[in-house]
Amino acid sequence: MAFNEESGKIWMDGEFVDWKDAQVHVLSHAMHYGSSVFEGIRAYEIDGKSNIFRLKDHVHRLFNSAKIYKMEIPFTEDQICEAIKDTIKENNLTDCYIRPIVYRGYKELGVSPVNCPVCVTIAVWEWGAYLGEDALANGVNIGVSSWRKPAEGTFPLLAKAAANYMNSQLANLEAQDNGFDEALLLDVNGHIAEGPGENIFLIKDGKIYTPVLASSILEGITRDSIIKLATDLGYEVIEQPLPRDFLYIADEEFFAGSAAEVTPIRSMDHRVIGEGRRGPITKEIQDAFFDVIKGKTEDKYGWLFPVE
Repeated sequence: MAFNEESGKIWMDGEFVDWKDAQVHVLSHAMHYGSSVFEGIRAYEIDGKSNIFRLKDHVHRLFNSAKIYKMEIPFTEDQICEAIKDTIKENNLTDCYIRPIVYRGYKELGVSPVNCPVCVTIAVWEWGAYLGEDALANGVNIGVSSWRKPAEGTFPLLAKAAANYMNSQLANLEAQDNGFDEALLLDVNGHIAEGPGENIFLIKDGKIYTPVLASSILEGITRDSIIKLATDLGYEVIEQPLPRDFLYIADEEFFAGSAAEVTPIRSMDHRVIGEGRRGPITKEIQDAFFDVIKGKTEDKYGWLFPVE
């Protein structure tokens, strides 16, 4: 996604600054050592008003990520929630993507981050379908990456940390070089893990499968939402280690994530999945998801937080 209009305001440590002035020092610790954690959140327009999807869950995960890396955020979770709402209002947006990021700033350099300040920034902008509008209906072509997810004990994989996404970048670049829309990574044991920025679900014989957390995946908030929706629709959702082979014989597959939302997969490693288009169960789950976030059905889960 390119920023075509660098206008509006960005929230930085409690103050709004112009987009072009939202800068950090080149010697900030995060620039050199990857010491930052972040979230990706979406807000959806319902009846002309902005509603943030699972705001408190996202902010809570942000604080958990920071805690893992011993980054003490100088604001409370409630303050960050309000700052996100204020940033949306300040930019006169309704349907938008939200990026809060916590990072070690400028003071001194060296691997140890303890003397560097912990800074917080929140930016919002309009952003359509992550893998393209067409992908939501017709699916995407995926290739299994030669890069593996880090093993447990190498990185804290429950933290949504910027450094972890260097692995995602390698997989995504490889996918582009090979003509795929996106990549799929395996874990160190060769089990199915996730996409560079998305969790994966596979459907076989009417049952829904998704990798376990121990397969080096992020505990996705949209993933959790899909599990709840699918269960309420009467489907059995099975979390277990999944072999790579399963990717090729599943009846349907889809990615799920804050950016990707619910995106069907039409092929994997040049093997057509099902009939090569969005399957009926994927569509049912996708419709249920969008019905909630677009305000077409009652939000019985309490996922939407109005910006007023």
